[in-house]
Amino acid sequence: MSARIHGTVGEFAEVSAVLAAAKKAREAGFAKLEAYTPYAVEGLAEVLGMRRTAVPLITLAGGLLGGLVGYGMMWYSATIAYPLNVGGRPLHSWPAFIPITFELTILGAALACVFGMLALNGLPRLHHPIFNTPGFTAGNASHSYLCICAKDTRYDAAKAAELLRQAGAQNVWEVPA
Repeated sequence: MSARIHGTVGEFAEVSAVLAAAKKAREAGFAKLEAYTPYAVEGLAEVLGMRRTAVPLITLAGGLLGGLVGYGMMWYSATIAYPLNVGGRPLHSWPAFIPITFELTILGAALACVFGMLALNGLPRLHHPIFNTPGFTAGNASHSYLCICAKDTRYDAAKAAELLRQAGAQNVWEVPA
């Protein structure tokens, strides 16, 4: 049964109630939780068990790769492919390579950051099972939702629904996958 549903979601009027419900769900042993709130909530990420992101490392790698590629292109074109003696300067005149190296470092870092963030977030995702929940709208600015996912090894639909009701959920639904 859990393979056919995404999880059990509860609708809360207050954001603080979602935080309290997430703490209760975590204490009950549920590990796979998702929260949908109209704005960022202090401490919710920690309760949900979110880890630090790899985006800074991906950005650093993209920047380093962009800088190396930029410098390598300049070096190759100036010393190997098309060597010109201009004004007696050496072929490998590194100060002339700095602007292009800098620009490609920034370009590589920016592109790696954007595409790394999109990939880690699983985007673009045009449909999510939570959109099938009655009453859930992506632009809902007055309610918050907590979903206990069926992927959780301790998931039981009845226990999850009861926990959400005890935590103060106004409505509780099973979300089809």
